[in-house]
Amino acid sequence: MRQSFRNPEFWALSSWLDIIVKARKSRFGILWLMAPSLVYVFGLGKFFADMQPGSPGRFYAHVALGSMIFRTMMSSVIGSANVFHGSHSFIMDGHVRLTDYLLQSLAKSFFDMCMYVPVTVAALMLFGQVSLVGLAWALLALVIIYVNGLWISAVFGLTGARFPDFGQLLTNVSIFLFLLTPIIWYPEAVPANSHRAQLMRMNPFYHFVEIFRAPIMGDPVDPGSLVYVAVITVVGLIVATFAYRRYARFVPLWI
Repeated sequence: MRQSFRNPEFWALSSWLDIIVKARKSRFGILWLMAPSLVYVFGLGKFFADMQPGSPGRFYAHVALGSMIFRTMMSSVIGSANVFHGSHSFIMDGHVRLTDYLLQSLAKSFFDMCMYVPVTVAALMLFGQVSLVGLAWALLALVIIYVNGLWISAVFGLTGARFPDFGQLLTNVSIFLFLLTPIIWYPEAVPANSHRAQLMRMNPFYHFVEIFRAPIMGDPVDPGSLVYVAVITVVGLIVATFAYRRYARFVPLWI
């Protein structure tokens, strides 16, 4: 991993060039990458805003911040599950580290997040009550999210190499996870002791969204989310380290 970070030419530059090449094939180019954020924030946001308490501006910011983090993590999860099979020829050539492909998956998710930034900034301007101190805490939360994205990429990348259908499974599950995560609805709208609330708290995406979104909007962060994220970060890194050292050697055989 250290060697991969020292040589970002492959995993960072190739991810950006891949986006640019695809964008050149369309008339509107890279603007198409902003379409999902516009649909989520001002499409779904406008549709559900009238059903939610509070001002529409607050709900737009709620949707924008939540969808940005959810899409970032889901892009990393789905991308890592297919990353080794998609790079079959390079891996069989034997001159690139497998960790380069894991970082490539994270780089693509980072560029996806960057496409959300303009729309998110517009939503926060409509909200008008952004906490500057919360922005600093959100940057720290973003670092933690990408640390978790790293171990998720390792574990899911190995699983996807062993089971080719794993990526398709994640793609279909992502629809359910999006609805289960409080993005187009407020978490306090669910009764605290209901089964829906229990499912929401079991959903890791909820906690990652919470530690990023709540400080920016000036809301207190649930201590349970902080504990959940801390535990899953430590356990995930340990599991990923063991799994990679044990099974990475089999990736060329699996793909």
